[in-house]
Amino acid sequence: MRNIVVIDAPSNLGLRPPAPGTVPGCHKLAGALREQRIVQRLRALEGGVVVPPRYDLGDWQEGDGVFNAAALAGYTRRLADRLEHHVRAGDFPVVLGGDCSIQLGASLALRRLGRYGLAALDASPDFRHPGNSDRIGAAGGEEVALATGRGQTDLTDLEGLRPYLRDEDVRFFGIRDCFEDDRAELAALKIPVVTVGDLREWGPEALARATAEAFEIPELDGFWLHLDADVLDPSVMPAVDSPDPDGLLPDELRALLRPLLASTHCVGLNITIYDPDLDPDGTAGALLTDIVVDAFA
Repeated sequence: MRNIVVIDAPSNLGLRPPAPGTVPGCHKLAGALREQRIVQRLRALEGGVVVPPRYDLGDWQEGDGVFNAAALAGYTRRLADRLEHHVRAGDFPVVLGGDCSIQLGASLALRRLGRYGLAALDASPDFRHPGNSDRIGAAGGEEVALATGRGQTDLTDLEGLRPYLRDEDVRFFGIRDCFEDDRAELAALKIPVVTVGDLREWGPEALARATAEAFEIPELDGFWLHLDADVLDPSVMPAVDSPDPDGLLPDELRALLRPLLASTHCVGLNITIYDPDLDPDGTAGALLTDIVVDAFA
């Protein structure tokens, strides 16, 4: 049995300020889930924290590319160093974010080791790039595009390893049915997308098992699992920066996570975007922790 190792990656470098003069509160995710005793309940080992640089937009303006890019590049390398060490050791890292830009650290770490896939559970595909948007800036909404080589080279080609992920090795789950433009682009690229409606039609457990089996091919060394809390419906998870309606319910997310986490080809998990500042009584954080713990059980 692999050791689960919990690592904090409390970076908010990839999100826009929620209001002028403020910073995104998702950097508190790790502390909030630790208050729910996630480490003890997973019977996990302590992996420490990869401390991010200070959030500082400086004189960045729209049109300047990704903000905090230099800080993101440095943080991605350092997080990749930590994750590479644990994956090489045969551990199973559970990374407590942070915003979704921390996924770049996992993608870079695994690219150093071979060829890996990504199963992303997210309300939106985080696939904004210069080819489809004139509002580039927040890497937390662009990390999958960056990881597949789309965007500025100081983030897409770290260590000369572009792309960290191949298009055909990415799978999306929980995308809202209303995001038709995003789905059309991904379909053209032959990147599979499973919407909330698809999950309800075919069943989350069956689709997750089929996906885990699809990753079990000789060409792949394994896959990483990325969980954005906004995949859940705002009725149960309002504490995110973009609470889009018509999301998954807790039991649906549990059923989706269990087969993916049970796969011997799954090598790690990110948890991102939950913002304790938007959850004053801690109810949403407790639910998120329960779902993850139950999915491992």
